[in-house]
Amino acid sequence: MLSVALAGKPNAGKSTFYKAATRADVDIGNYPFTTIDPNRGVSHVRTRCPCLDLEERCGNENCHDGKRYVPIELLDVAGLVPGAHEGKGLGNQFLDALTNADVILNVVDASGGTNAEGEPVEVGSYDPVDDVQFIEREMDLWLAGIVDRNWETIERQSRSPDFDIEASLTEMLTGVGASEHDVAAILRELDYVDDPMAWDDADREELARLVRVRTKPIVVVANKADVAPSGNVERLQEAAERVVPCTAEGELALRGAVEAGVIDYDPGDETFTVTGDISETQRDGLERVRTVMAEWGGTGVQTALDDAVYDLLDRITVYPVQNETRWTDGQGNVLPDAFLLLAGATPKDLAFAVHSDIGEGYLHAVDGRVNRRIGEEHELEEGDVVKIVSTAG
Repeated sequence: MLSVALAGKPNAGKSTFYKAATRADVDIGNYPFTTIDPNRGVSHVRTRCPCLDLEERCGNENCHDGKRYVPIELLDVAGLVPGAHEGKGLGNQFLDALTNADVILNVVDASGGTNAEGEPVEVGSYDPVDDVQFIEREMDLWLAGIVDRNWETIERQSRSPDFDIEASLTEMLTGVGASEHDVAAILRELDYVDDPMAWDDADREELARLVRVRTKPIVVVANKADVAPSGNVERLQEAAERVVPCTAEGELALRGAVEAGVIDYDPGDETFTVTGDISETQRDGLERVRTVMAEWGGTGVQTALDDAVYDLLDRITVYPVQNETRWTDGQGNVLPDAFLLLAGATPKDLAFAVHSDIGEGYLHAVDGRVNRRIGEEHELEEGDVVKIVSTAG
């Protein structure tokens, strides 16, 4: 399961975002370090379900009338403060929790109502643009610290006649979430010498920065956009490559209203419909959320998750089935499973994603949309329905 981590300073709204996206019961407080131990839960990304191409909807619990929700892990890391890489505010503990995350949502208080340490201040008195580079810099320095602590070992290894600096760096960096492929790509970008004795602090910091950029891509979530002063969200959009305006509180309110049976709304919808009896106060609150949704195309919670997984991580959704004509599994369930694969994945990649034994015994695959066998090197696309034929059954 892909892992998406929420990072940012205290009181930016990470726990509210997490609670809205997972419906898990977590503490939400207006004080630093409400969250100490990371919260781990299941959220979903949204895509078009292939059942829309059938006569009837699939009935899967993760499909809402053709809106398919694919599970991902969501990690809520406690707030980071300046100096986190040095351990301030339990920073190292919190940064370590990001090690295995595939992508990071940097939740920023777009309202400017919290200072650098996450303490409440007058709305608009703090510049939220500062929080964009802050998280990147803390992560860079944290990774640089890990490199520094391991550099003496690499220098000792370099005394061996068969020393290979790429192999040594790969061994070290795979411990912070980089793959062998990642390290090879990073070293192609880095101008470096083979002798680790000749590296200086700037070389190691640049290595750390490239590791962060490649293995910890970031989407900025401009939270509290509903109360942000005019221009704040736009300046955040100019300061970072990927910025999603968001009201996590608005999304939380909508999900609560859905559970109460008073509105019709699916996560990621651009609006909602009131279907039950609500008080005037509740109506006013929901209408404020509706106004924000109209401006930004939704609450932003689902958009942030979708952008992180489908756009930044370049994933596609593929549906393995046993019956390629009915699109069912062995029990007759229609489109029972959905897998998030890297764009360019092949049928054999799907087979291994389903189970290693299925992959090892791979024979061929059938495209369920056209009922035709496809080659092992065929590149799958978003929404493909595929039958895998394997000796493993």
